[in-house]
Amino acid sequence: MGKLTLLTLFALTRLPEPAAALWLTGRRKTVDGRRIDAKAQVLGELFNSVRVPGVTPTLAESRQSLSILADKFDLPSPPQVAKRDITMPGGDGARPARVYDTQPDATNRPTLLYIHGGGWVQGSIDTHDGLCGQIALEAGIRVISLDYRLAPEHKFPAGPDDVLAAYRALIDDPQTYGVDPARLAVGGDSAGGNLTAALMHDLATAGLPLPKAQVLIYPAVDFRMNSRSMQVLKDAYVLPADRVDWYIEQYLPAGQDRSDPRVAPLTSDRLTGQPQALILHGGHDPLWDDATYYSDALKAVGVPVTLLPFPGQIHAFMSTRRAIPQGVQATTAISDWLRAKL
Repeated sequence: MGKLTLLTLFALTRLPEPAAALWLTGRRKTVDGRRIDAKAQVLGELFNSVRVPGVTPTLAESRQSLSILADKFDLPSPPQVAKRDITMPGGDGARPARVYDTQPDATNRPTLLYIHGGGWVQGSIDTHDGLCGQIALEAGIRVISLDYRLAPEHKFPAGPDDVLAAYRALIDDPQTYGVDPARLAVGGDSAGGNLTAALMHDLATAGLPLPKAQVLIYPAVDFRMNSRSMQVLKDAYVLPADRVDWYIEQYLPAGQDRSDPRVAPLTSDRLTGQPQALILHGGHDPLWDDATYYSDALKAVGVPVTLLPFPGQIHAFMSTRRAIPQGVQATTAISDWLRAKL
């Protein structure tokens, strides 16, 4: 695309989509027949302009980058959505969480327990604040966003343990949280999608009540790293293969079996009887095939699945709704699905 200044690329992310498409005439990337969305390519080039090829950022830099992404490129939580910070049980002590609802004083509410993304090492209830608030508004439900423990300070299985503990709190003591356990969903993006799928395995293994629905947004569920999308998109915007490797190294203890279903839910033998699922994925994301594989595996054992593809999108596009209009469309699609199912 030629060398452009950071300010120029930033300005291009603010262009209307038709203008961005016009500017990229003849330069749009295509992988396996999937042409990238114009705004996604512009934003991806902006990311690449601030990254040094072959250099892995420090942990602090990685965490700061996601915070900057949310601040500059995502939309804020709608003002009509009330928010309050709470604590919930975790696997080793209380964890912060945030509640979103347009009916904050109501009880017995349909609820989504949301698990944020960030490669198991970054992200927080703050980086996903806008997305959770928008889902609460559009779906007409309560959203509870969990701040689980992050690696490498807290390696696997700290994350899955925190998610399981928080979920158990919701079903064991629903009145405290104002939720209806019969209208409960769990969902998350990327690493949060992984933790959501791992939770379903944990619940089935323990014989605990399953939620009514699950939402997996570009989830990481296959740790073999040999899918076609992982290979052809090894240099993808936002989430290149070397970045995936780094996340996994931070997350997993030395010697950890990557085929453990709590790590790679695609290997679970507890898929039968899982709740209806909405799985969303992007065609310029190395995790494109992860979503397809998991959808196929659930469907094979009779689980109702809605697979929602965005062929032109990059990883994390739902966290860049200010720049990428399809991020707004995807959020509405998830909200509409949750409203119908809960």
